[in-house]
Amino acid sequence: MAAAVIFLMGPTASGKTDLAIELCRQHRCEIISVDSALIYRDMNIGTAKPSNTVLADTPHALLNIRNPDEQYSVAEFCNDANRQIDAILGRGHTPLLVGGTILYFRALQFGLSELPATNPVIRQQLEAEMQSKGSAALHSRLSSVDATAATRIHPNDRQRIQRALEVFENTGRSLTSWQQKPQFTRDDLDIHAWGLFPENRAWLHQNIEKRFDWMLEHGAVEELQALRQNWTLSASMSSMRCIGYRQIWSYLEGDISYAEMREQGIAATRQLAKRQLTWLRSYPKIGLIDPVVHPIAHLAKEISCNLPASNC
Repeated sequence: MAAAVIFLMGPTASGKTDLAIELCRQHRCEIISVDSALIYRDMNIGTAKPSNTVLADTPHALLNIRNPDEQYSVAEFCNDANRQIDAILGRGHTPLLVGGTILYFRALQFGLSELPATNPVIRQQLEAEMQSKGSAALHSRLSSVDATAATRIHPNDRQRIQRALEVFENTGRSLTSWQQKPQFTRDDLDIHAWGLFPENRAWLHQNIEKRFDWMLEHGAVEELQALRQNWTLSASMSSMRCIGYRQIWSYLEGDISYAEMREQGIAATRQLAKRQLTWLRSYPKIGLIDPVVHPIAHLAKEISCNLPASNC
């Protein structure tokens, strides 16, 4: 019999952590973080990482597993997550995977193709082009070499556009062709996928603005200043491409004002949330639940009651 695993995904600032903690109270769950920003050590405020108090009470696996100057691939996530899932199942608990990096969820559930390693030279060239020409120009170029990937990747998703072009220019094969033979699938899991999907966009936008202001008030700028002092970082590194850090980096470099940094950070976060909602709509066999309409306790009970051998 396949083992039950819960996937809980949703846009940024939609209440995933609070719901996950409530689920742990109602059910014997253990949390695995599915977030490409929360993996980095010393990046706490700008990623809205759960507090030490929360983590002491409800531990999250796959937090703080990389330094800010290190890379982390989707394949590494799949391997790490699978190890954590097996360990949690071995303890007789339910793995609860929580986060907003939906690419990670997809790879874990439906498989991931083995892609070629990054090419630093080509990557640097594409980053320079992105700076000079903008994402729209590179997205147009991607359309000419890999129309399928261009349709799937948002024109503003700079990182994924660059990666798709890098794969093509490095190998002569499109990203789509590399992805045709998925690996890493887990057929032994009974995955229950849920997505927080607030229909009230004003509510979500207000949450995003409040959270970004909270980060600034609690030292996000100072946090990045310390990171730049303690680590050898560049704006092109994956950690520094995280929303918030990217805009604060520009502010510290003197390229934009504090007000512009705040405005751009909030706008970029809203754009991310919009993309996340789009991905959720197309995620196969997912239950969409509205955190605006129903209280957290109700949502947690709904998820718990849909698990096998539920007492509801």
